[in-house]
Amino acid sequence: MKISIIVPVYNEEKTILKILEKLTSLNLNLTKEIIIVNDGSIDQSEKIINKYIRSKSKIKSLQIKYISKKNGGKGSAIKKGIEHCTGDIITVQDADLEYNPQDYKKLIAPIIRKEALVVYGSRFLQSHKPMYKVYFMGNKFLTFLTKVLYNSKITDMETCYKVFKSDIIKKLDIKANHFDFEPEITARILKQGIKIKEIPISYSPRSIEEGKKINWKDGIQAIWTLIYWKFKKEVKLSLPN
Repeated sequence: MKISIIVPVYNEEKTILKILEKLTSLNLNLTKEIIIVNDGSIDQSEKIINKYIRSKSKIKSLQIKYISKKNGGKGSAIKKGIEHCTGDIITVQDADLEYNPQDYKKLIAPIIRKEALVVYGSRFLQSHKPMYKVYFMGNKFLTFLTKVLYNSKITDMETCYKVFKSDIIKKLDIKANHFDFEPEITARILKQGIKIKEIPISYSPRSIEEGKKINWKDGIQAIWTLIYWKFKKEVKLSLPN
């Protein structure tokens, strides 16, 4: 079995090297494919990525794909990454250090055991001390709205750690190009009648000064996205066994 890890990057020169080192050294007992999508960075991210890939070029077992594109938003970078995924499992790793790749071990387990098709890592299933109350309350509200609109019991709709059986995410024609990727994918998964399994994960939030990019406008977009997909007609997918 193979896992594809998509790493969308936009101006992450301070953290991209550390996250790539964490991902390449991560042992999941699966074939691992890392797909880095540079979404038009204007800092030193591309230079750092290329240098890192060259330093690992002699490791034949290490599969790294690098894609450079014009800036289009996080969702557009993830979609581009999905196009190049060849794994049985697909997930996304932000290029900052807010999430710990070691958590993948428990996130992929239900999919490997065929207990789930989609697994979310929840920041709120264990003790969580938010850096900014406004982000915390925003996340809570968006998750509450998801519960109401989609009759769901999930606790963290906005989590970055979403793990999919590749058949699922490849069949959905994702429209979102920005941070609205999270509500769109969640809404459409739930509308398909797919149960999202949640597992607690660790989380180390970064500050705005450290590069946190999401803002209140993205929150408004998320609300609209959840409402839009509630009433948008969807073609029922044929789900894998």
